[in-house]
Amino acid sequence: MTGAFLPLVNREQRVSITQQIFMGMRAAILSGVLEKGSRIFSWQDLSAQLGVSRGTVKRAYDLLQDQGLIVTKGRAGTRVSMTLPAAPLESVPPVRAPRGLFYDFEEAPQYFQMGVPAQDQFPSKAWHGAWRRAIAMESARPQIYPDPQGLLSLRREIAGYLATARGYRCHPSQVFITSGFAGALGIVLGAMGFRGSKAFVEDPGFPRTRQALNQAGVETISAPVDHEGVNLPGSERDVRFAVLTPSQQAPLGMALSDARRAKVLDWANAADAWIIEDDYAGELQLTGRAAPALASDDKFGRVFHIGSFSKTLNPGLRLGFLVVPPTLTDVFGTFVSCLAPAGSTVAQQAVQDFMAGGHFYRHLRRMKTLYARRKTLLVESLRRELHPGVRCEFEGALSVRLFFPGTTDDIAIAAEAQRLSLGVLPLSPWYLSHGPGKGLLLGISNVRERSVTTKCELLSRLISAQTHG
Repeated sequence: MTGAFLPLVNREQRVSITQQIFMGMRAAILSGVLEKGSRIFSWQDLSAQLGVSRGTVKRAYDLLQDQGLIVTKGRAGTRVSMTLPAAPLESVPPVRAPRGLFYDFEEAPQYFQMGVPAQDQFPSKAWHGAWRRAIAMESARPQIYPDPQGLLSLRREIAGYLATARGYRCHPSQVFITSGFAGALGIVLGAMGFRGSKAFVEDPGFPRTRQALNQAGVETISAPVDHEGVNLPGSERDVRFAVLTPSQQAPLGMALSDARRAKVLDWANAADAWIIEDDYAGELQLTGRAAPALASDDKFGRVFHIGSFSKTLNPGLRLGFLVVPPTLTDVFGTFVSCLAPAGSTVAQQAVQDFMAGGHFYRHLRRMKTLYARRKTLLVESLRRELHPGVRCEFEGALSVRLFFPGTTDDIAIAAEAQRLSLGVLPLSPWYLSHGPGKGLLLGISNVRERSVTTKCELLSRLISAQTHG
């Protein structure tokens, strides 16, 4: 009898105990450690053996049964199924993201993870109240198709927010509610017929944006970034658009200088081209007054402004917005109604309620103060722990950048760090054609005073092992 197998349970892991039991039993069955037809512990007995609740084990057994791995035969007990999947599930090749760019989507945010808001300072009470009211309103709403452009009430709030916080005056009719930045980018590519064309992208710049453009058949052309921001090459022809992060360059953090802002807008007008402004965290500039949105200076009607609530509220909302030039509202209205209508009205209503109650603006003010303090805390700790050969840059943006000497493998360091729940990102995938390109990106939003020294010590040891080992 092979039923005495006990899956390992570690209460320190982030993975639930139910999942640990399920994955341990599943691996044992598929590998043959638990043979076909063999009797295994009942879920009551296994709970006693492991010292966990019966319900926890019962849920794991239900998952095993759902996959056809075990069968329950009453008094005959629980046994491994005689008919298992033709091939182990592990043999199915996983869909892989580009190396070093993404985290486990099922896990809680890691320390230093980029792109997530502070988990400990969110106004949960006001947020939950907004959702309760949104659900009540949805229940009373007529059962008809909603406006594919998004709730008018939310579009009004966004237009007011852009005028106040980003210096950009637009009409609600120009605003389209989207599934985050990616959804907005897809709408622009489709509605404007950009597929198969050429586009400038920042170098360094967000790798996932380049990948998205390549998926759409867009040829991406490197536009180098210096201390003034992006500098569009003057020698390229037939470039139809540029994707820029003018308020906080990703990943280097500087705002586009006034001279460069004028230059890119003049280029778009003269070349009959367009600019997609990724304003991914423009409202969270931590020093001085936030640079206004590039679209606020657009006198030619050439800028598509994209923002989202991922960095400020919750990435799980998948909620963003696209503002188009006034002359294109009809074109985009037709496109979204056919191919990309706005999503959940409950989520839209909750965000609208949260904004209308003033909670969003108060939240942003608190976050700016909090993030500035946490960045200072992180930089001070890094300066104490890092080897002098590692350069630390922290001006602008919601991140700290570390640059390595020589040919240090930043992707390997990031992978090892992520295995230890340090959510750093490698810098090299952000570069296309020039250096320096070896280093790490550290997010600041979830840095804690009580733990930052320990985390920086651990990161420093990882870097030293690779750089000087």
